[in-house]
Amino acid sequence: MASSIKRRVLRLAGRRGGATARDYAEAGIHRQVLTRLVASGHLERVSRGVYRLPDRSITEHEGLAVVAAAVPQSTITLLSALQFHEIGTQLPSQIWIALDRRARRPALKYPPIRIVRYSGAALTEGIETHRVEGQPVRIYSAAKTIADCFKYRNKIGIEVALEALREGWRARRFTLDELDLYARVCRVQLVMRPYIEALVG
Repeated sequence: MASSIKRRVLRLAGRRGGATARDYAEAGIHRQVLTRLVASGHLERVSRGVYRLPDRSITEHEGLAVVAAAVPQSTITLLSALQFHEIGTQLPSQIWIALDRRARRPALKYPPIRIVRYSGAALTEGIETHRVEGQPVRIYSAAKTIADCFKYRNKIGIEVALEALREGWRARRFTLDELDLYARVCRVQLVMRPYIEALVG
């Protein structure tokens, strides 16, 4: 293998968020080259079609970009969405993603992910697309994330949901109308009502 090709492969993999098979195809680099570099330990295959340099630490937002490239049908949710929107004090060690109930579990080696299964409007409503490290990343809006936190309060803890509600309201990350809309979508209106009344009363 020519050293110039190897340098090009590794330079692409060294970008924030790594590189995809499509990036390499557009650069005119054959898939066999990638296979050889993975086998020799010069390149790491994070998941199907996503590559990065081995042992390279990933920043908090880079992790979102890597997951979005590897699992494009996923949406960042719950603790990871709170962290992205800078609401509350959660520092999750995994990236929380929402997937359709019927979707296959992705074979992603890194970063670690936590999957929550959604369906219907709860899966499709409230999605925003943000550009993170050059990669489009689907993330639930702040209001949808708060409603999700109440829906999954048994999974993440009611204290986390209440903190997110208070902090998000204080920081004006959503309106009462938005909160009401997503409370209905997530079917948690009755659960949230007393907390919202206490907040704005």
